[in-house]
Amino acid sequence: MIEVLCSGSPRQVGLDHGSAAKEQIGRCIKFYQKLFQTKSKMDWEEVKGFALKYQPFLEANWQRYVDEMKGVAEGAGVSYEDILALNVRTEIAFGAFSDGCTAISWKGSEASLLGQNWDWNTEQAQNLICLKIKLETGLSIQMVTEAGIIGKIGMNGKGVGCTLNAIKAKGVSFSKLPCHLALRTVMESESRAAAMSTLEKAGVASACHILVADVTGGTGLECSSEDIVKLEMNKQGAVTHTNHYVLEHKQGVIEAPDWLPDTRFRLRRIGELLNAAKEEQPSQEGLERFLRDETEGDGAAICRTPLKDDLATLFGIVMDLGNKKGQVMVGRPANPTAKLVLSP
Repeated sequence: MIEVLCSGSPRQVGLDHGSAAKEQIGRCIKFYQKLFQTKSKMDWEEVKGFALKYQPFLEANWQRYVDEMKGVAEGAGVSYEDILALNVRTEIAFGAFSDGCTAISWKGSEASLLGQNWDWNTEQAQNLICLKIKLETGLSIQMVTEAGIIGKIGMNGKGVGCTLNAIKAKGVSFSKLPCHLALRTVMESESRAAAMSTLEKAGVASACHILVADVTGGTGLECSSEDIVKLEMNKQGAVTHTNHYVLEHKQGVIEAPDWLPDTRFRLRRIGELLNAAKEEQPSQEGLERFLRDETEGDGAAICRTPLKDDLATLFGIVMDLGNKKGQVMVGRPANPTAKLVLSP
């Protein structure tokens, strides 16, 4: 996984990103061209046309993201529509394909931790990058993302972090923030409370779960195109989530029935691991132990091996939000191929 360093204006950040990750971005576009054709029966021209439906909303409300994506495109030598399509990939597919992830926020009296295993098609492993951005405002953001996508899983220099779980539910809005850009807004926020306020005001365009955390703890945001419902910390100071809604949503929000059969098992299993650690203070070592868990149920584990559809854990990440430090375990956390440090 390459590290990509970016700084300056939105356009310059994008140029740095696109230039340094040109090869990975090209492969990423080819991957999603094939995926959308196979899963959604959409060719790439249709995909780009769909993506452009977000342009009026983004230009009116989030011009800096438009400028950054244009910079990425210029640096990588591809079209702006290509990069926009990558950044709204969750909305394009209407949940027609699946990625399975297990996320946890864990707060005690001495530490606040945030972590996740990110599971996706093994072909995309080569297109993951560690993106490190220094904004004009002076704020530093560090994340793991798919090349060309400007928001995903990571933290900022204020100790505000986020993770993402895919959820499959009908509906998409063209006047709310696409999922991956919503993640970026979290990493541009001063605090967990500020991040939630931004997202509740802007709305999120499609179904997903965004876990937002800082030194004060975590809140899960179960999003649909119609609403955002908060999942608060339990008595153990934890929020856990996998790939299904656990809260009630507005009438008309229709979730697909357990499109990943293992999602409920993984949620139960992370709860069991937390319960077994109830005498422990939250720690990086403890959270890494959870993410290495290979106990299997309903076809998969928290630390997932490749299945028949090539879905596997591609990285694990643990963030110590009080100390503003993180570690990325590249590959399966049970047997990582490399480790990267986040220190925004």
